[in-house]
Amino acid sequence: MKRGPTSRPHPRGRAPCAHTPPCPTAEAPDREAARRAAHHPEQGWSLLCNGVLFFEDTGELLPDGQVVAPHRPVLAEAPS
Repeated sequence: MKRGPTSRPHPRGRAPCAHTPPCPTAEAPDREAARRAAHHPEQGWSLLCNGVLFFEDTGELLPDGQVVAPHRPVLAEAPS
């Protein structure tokens, strides 16, 4: 791939977010709020703008390879 004289790759291999307001980074606690860059509901995952792979079961794979376990909210039982 040829690059122009002023274009440099992003340090992590991705272009920075161009959305307004910018998407949260993969390290941010609200990283799931980033926009989807690719969506594959038939396979149960989405690639977010910040490089996070977000799975239907709420698990995540971060760009650095770290795995975040699913974290669905636990429903409380109604009092008897």
